Amino acid sequence: MIEKTYETPKGTIHYWVNTDKKEKTEYQLVFLPGLTVDHRLFDKQTESFEDKYSIFVWDAPSHAASYPFDYGYDLKDKATWLSEILDVEGYDKPVIVGQSMGGYLGQMYIQLFPEKISGFVCIDSAPLKREYYTWLELWLLERMEPVYRHYPWKSLMKTGSDGVAETEYGRRLTLDMWSIYEDDHERYVKLAAFGYRILAKAVKEKLPYDIKCPAVLICGKKDHAGSCIRYNKAWHEKSGIPLKWIDDAGHNSNTDKPEEINGIIEELITSL
Repeated sequence: MIEKTYETPKGTIHYWVNTDKKEKTEYQLVFLPGLTVDHRLFDKQTESFEDKYSIFVWDAPSHAASYPFDYGYDLKDKATWLSEILDVEGYDKPVIVGQSMGGYLGQMYIQLFPEKISGFVCIDSAPLKREYYTWLELWLLERMEPVYRHYPWKSLMKTGSDGVAETEYGRRLTLDMWSIYEDDHERYVKLAAFGYRILAKAVKEKLPYDIKCPAVLICGKKDHAGSCIRYNKAWHEKSGIPLKWIDDAGHNSNTDKPEEINGIIEELITSL
């Protein structure tokens, strides 16, 4: 994987690709990690697919290597920057694989650039449509900063890593990705709270967020982050998008059951 950068008015985005523009494959895999984690979340996926497909993965704005970054942006801005980078790399048939916040970003990308997307794999995320959320859920999303700020750091890391993964690999990886905040807890708090706020903003905009490309929803049966299980059940029932339940997997199911997730991704690409 080759590290590259892309300059925006708010800061520099770091991303990784495995092929140059001329050598890209027919379909390209675009991996979008969730809130507070980085490109390493998809290590098991990039290892599996790097010899078969063109691959893109990034540290999202304000995350890891893509820091410092001015917080004056929203989900639309992130989707626009993503589109610009993919254009630079010649990714004309991207299949977006988004985990948690990456899944929300994938939906915004589809909303803004429906003609560009070839497929969508949504891992342990939820719909952006307003109809799925109560007013209380949105109210809380906009007010998470004091919750994180007053939570003891060691307890937060322990509870958080145990809560997002069921395997030792998944939990250790999460702690490794969070280790960059060890000497700057405030950075973690601001990043997490900001992510929830721009999520709430995107939901409250009441855009259609229709997914008309081939898609699949994935959710760990032990995903206890927020209400992901409830959201995915409702999303599947209302939209008809196929839903794959992953046994013995938490919120980061692609780290708990990478082979199974990779198989689902491969199945979607093959169907194209």
